Amino acid sequence: MPPSPLLRSLREQAAALRDGTLSATELAEAACAAYASRGKHDNAYLTWQGEAALAFARATDALIAQGGNSGALMGIPVSIKDIYAVPGLPTYAGSSRRLPPHWETPGPLVTALLAQLPSLMGKTHTVEFAFGGLGTNAHWGAPRNPWDRDTHRTPGGSSSGAGVSLISGTASLALGTDTAGSVRIPASMTGVAGLKTTAGRWPAERIVPLSTTLDTPGLLARRVDDLAYAFDALDVDLSPHPAKVPAIPHLADLTFGIPQRFFWDDCSPGIAEAVQQAIRQLEAAGARMVTLELPKTDEAYELFQQGGLAAAELAAFLRMELPDMLETLDPNVAARVAAADDMPAWEYVRRRVVIDRLYQAAAECMGQVDAVLTPTVAITPPTLESLQPEGAYPKANMKALRNTVMANFMGLCGLTLPVGQDDAGMPVGLQVLAGPWQDARLLAIGQAIEAKLGTGLDILGEPPIV
Repeated sequence: MPPSPLLRSLREQAAALRDGTLSATELAEAACAAYASRGKHDNAYLTWQGEAALAFARATDALIAQGGNSGALMGIPVSIKDIYAVPGLPTYAGSSRRLPPHWETPGPLVTALLAQLPSLMGKTHTVEFAFGGLGTNAHWGAPRNPWDRDTHRTPGGSSSGAGVSLISGTASLALGTDTAGSVRIPASMTGVAGLKTTAGRWPAERIVPLSTTLDTPGLLARRVDDLAYAFDALDVDLSPHPAKVPAIPHLADLTFGIPQRFFWDDCSPGIAEAVQQAIRQLEAAGARMVTLELPKTDEAYELFQQGGLAAAELAAFLRMELPDMLETLDPNVAARVAAADDMPAWEYVRRRVVIDRLYQAAAECMGQVDAVLTPTVAITPPTLESLQPEGAYPKANMKALRNTVMANFMGLCGLTLPVGQDDAGMPVGLQVLAGPWQDARLLAIGQAIEAKLGTGLDILGEPPIV
């Protein structure tokens, strides 16, 4: 059986669509075949619309045949996290009930994406209201991490179906969101690349909010190069300061900061080792490595353990917009939302001030290097069974988010790419952090790293057949 055309890079897919050696219909058919093969097993989607996507792809092919070109993502199969408003598709945001109709009117990001006429395969599962880093959901169940055929492991969250949709072969590009790691964690745990944009770079209108302060739209794809391609396709229409991804730099021209503490503490077996091996390979290729500690990481993590801003801001949204939802929340979400009721106003303001100070200190520090390298996630994807004992979920959730939340609390942009496997045979991600508004430059740096280390397909291969 020939390999799926969705395994080809986005640049290759787009070029083949234009020269007639590949059709949007063939891409959509391959996505539908993958869904028929393993879609129910992997459970990436809340709303799958394969037949509608096929019909749309046929129309796209007719337009291409007439010389039409609606943009770089024309004909590309995409999935969208079920927290974005998408016309014609219900929005649940991981909750038990369909949200009001205005949450089906698209915002700027979805409008810009759909204007390029991709094939929208469906909406992927999310942790309820995006409030969790593991990918579990009491209402809809957790998607399965495709790298463990026999045991149900978490896929990472909150964009829990996004990475799975890529690895399972049903999409070439996935939209997620990232408030404390919710793009980078599922990307790392499922062995794909993920981009957290700088807060404020892309508008968040018509994306169900978790934290109005920290929410950032993001992208997941099989390669960093795919992220760069999609970023260039979208940023020009979305950013107040659009920038094209620059030429890929030489590793010998880059200086990376390597923290010696915090990010490496208590990693699951094989994670630190895989990331350290990747760093050694980059250094051998000429990259300069220097010790650099991100400022105030302990203060930032203490704030996160106290609930940060997300609990209070989600509680405010629910009470104002969806008060009936409070009684039906996933228990893992409800406990943190309820805790916000005891927060005095002065404490919320204090936390905002702390975040502002973290932004400033981190921006000054990041000027010393091109990027900072750390493990993306410190733990191997837990089995669902391991999360059942009392206290197990909060502990694992906090640890999964520990490394990624630093970028959100410090105003940085962030990237993850797969670099190996841990001792449990699960994917390991390398986190690459850059200063605010350096998203395009970060992607070019990521391309340089990927060119040396290889893509996820090179390193991990394909997941086991189910």
